[in-house]
Amino acid sequence: LLYTIKFEFSTEMPPKKKEVKEEQSPLYLGRFGTSLKIGIVGVPNVGKSTFFNVLCKQSIPAENFPFCTIDPNESRVEVPDERFTWLCDLFAPPSKVPAFLHVVDIAGLVRGASEGEGLGNAFLSHIGGCDAIFSMMRVFDDPDVTHVDGDVDPLRDTETIFQELRLKDIEYLTNNLEKVQKIVARMGDKDKAAINEFETMKKAIEYLEEGKDIRKCTWSNKEIEALNKHLLLTSKPVIYLVNLGEKDYIRKKNKWLVKIKQYLDEKDPGATMIPFSGALEQRLIDEPENAKTYLEENKTQSNLAKIIVTGFKALGLQYFFTVGADEVRAWTIQKHTKAPQAAGKIHTDMERGFIKAEVYKYDDLVEHKTEAAVKAAGKYRMEGKNYEVLDGDIINIKFNVTDPGKKK
Repeated sequence: LLYTIKFEFSTEMPPKKKEVKEEQSPLYLGRFGTSLKIGIVGVPNVGKSTFFNVLCKQSIPAENFPFCTIDPNESRVEVPDERFTWLCDLFAPPSKVPAFLHVVDIAGLVRGASEGEGLGNAFLSHIGGCDAIFSMMRVFDDPDVTHVDGDVDPLRDTETIFQELRLKDIEYLTNNLEKVQKIVARMGDKDKAAINEFETMKKAIEYLEEGKDIRKCTWSNKEIEALNKHLLLTSKPVIYLVNLGEKDYIRKKNKWLVKIKQYLDEKDPGATMIPFSGALEQRLIDEPENAKTYLEENKTQSNLAKIIVTGFKALGLQYFFTVGADEVRAWTIQKHTKAPQAAGKIHTDMERGFIKAEVYKYDDLVEHKTEAAVKAAGKYRMEGKNYEVLDGDIINIKFNVTDPGKKK
């Protein structure tokens, strides 16, 4: 039998595979990294150093004097986490390493600080070295602690602080705008980044002159890239801490609380406000043997843990756990960090030779008690290089490095 076979050729190219673009994580104002700091900011004598002392359980001067703190005091504070405590109890390792929040106690700002008043320029530079702000608002009355303006008014104090920060940002941007303008004039349309930076800086100055903080305005990713070259003072996240007297805190009443809430709803919608009492927190530190009984009798509780955790999250930070008989450790990373980069926090070889991440959830370990039981329940996952590590993930990294790597 003879078969005739007909071949047909086409000059058309096969359709191209659609490229799957990796979704870009949203950009945020501020530095990229994990060694980030939060500064305690306020006018003099509002309780900043007392709060810092309690946070760090150390004694620095907290006297009735406007510029008692001149050089910023810096310390790191353990981030309280019941998950970490539970994991340490389960594995009982000799090494236990929690996450830490880096806190800076910055001296009091006064009106005119942007022009150097009250050692203002030095203090403003200390704020510039931080990545978020605890804005301390005094609402307690104490005749022994003199207010720099004569009377207690947390709204006036807050206006003073952020007006000084805006003025300093305007001064900085104005001084640097001409430099960028010269680059644009020289390069023309060739330097798109310089054009974007120039336009963004002009827009930022306009907002600031209108009394708006940079962090409260809406910015595109390109504009955020330009702003992050300058790390402006008003671009930093802010948490408002309301420092009450001990009695007012226990009874949850003070004439300023409603006014502050209304003020923030108007001036900074969605802002986080945390009431606390520096006097109460100091008492709990000074009398640890009576602390639990005192809190129970007065039906109140410390707010320090909430403040620390909120400050840590305001920096855009989170952590994952590695666990075992030798060590339980919380590894600090930024939100939206991919698995290979998270592995690189443990060791650079792990990022370079990353194969996969074995991941399971803390809640699943609590439910099933052992890693083997978690696996048996099908809750143990294998994740690749595009996996975004989530807060509280428990991770084992699989990697392979076959060569020492090229030296740069």
